[in-house]
Amino acid sequence: MTVGLPAAGEIVNAMSVDVEDYFQVSAFDRVVSRAGWDGFESRVVSNTQRVLDLFDRAGVRSTFFVLGWVAERYPALVREIAAAGHEVASHGYHHQLIYTLTPAQFREDVRASKSVLEHATGAPVLGYRAPSYSIIESSLWALDVLVEEGYAYDASIFPIHHHRYGIPNAERHAHVFRRRSGALVELPASTMRVGGLNLPIAGGGYFRLLPYAWTRWGIGRVNRREGKPVVFYFHPWEIDPGQPRVAVGKASRIRHYSGLDRTSARLRRLLGEFRFKPVAAVLNLHATETSARTA
Repeated sequence: MTVGLPAAGEIVNAMSVDVEDYFQVSAFDRVVSRAGWDGFESRVVSNTQRVLDLFDRAGVRSTFFVLGWVAERYPALVREIAAAGHEVASHGYHHQLIYTLTPAQFREDVRASKSVLEHATGAPVLGYRAPSYSIIESSLWALDVLVEEGYAYDASIFPIHHHRYGIPNAERHAHVFRRRSGALVELPASTMRVGGLNLPIAGGGYFRLLPYAWTRWGIGRVNRREGKPVVFYFHPWEIDPGQPRVAVGKASRIRHYSGLDRTSARLRRLLGEFRFKPVAAVLNLHATETSARTA
């Protein structure tokens, strides 16, 4: 018997939050040094708590990829995330682009992040997402390091063309990535296939800058036509239109600050129109459903 694809409303998608402060984004690297981070007004705790409240009101649980630098300074925030029933995962420690690091530097970074997060929650950290999706063709060695450091899944590959990241020919949906050191599950950032191109549909600046209808249509299309879950992502600073302005170039200024005033309303609408769970839960659910359909 052939099993039909589920309706969009039956698919459980993955919700995720990259917990970093507004001054820690990769686009600001040239004007904001890591040595100067402590000199900025931090808004990550209050913004993340607003996200937690938004999820609580919607009855949604998410994965929070927390920056180790943030977790070390605000361990109570990490415990608050976990106590609310969300998954805590790693966003690395220093928010450095992976392809600018050596394997040894990357190992030190992900080991430090995993340690501080597990110390805060008392629970194992299974997942990792690289800053700015910076696992690309030249830095695939990072997956070996993640396996060796005890991570079970990675969510760092974006199958698109972009000036800072992307592997355009990468697989578009969750799959097992086998490395010489073992295997882990790869959950790529979500795209829609149109005219031979992968187009981003689910999160971050794309969610703020493009019409809401694009995200809604894209997620629904992947859910209905492909029968696959989508992974959505955003940052706590993206719901904070009052954040201090950093003096950056015009392109970075437009990408970072545009749409901040409408993100919260869009998120509330999104959470009401689609089903979401944390990444680890969706990966387990997806594996179960795939087995059932092929049995």
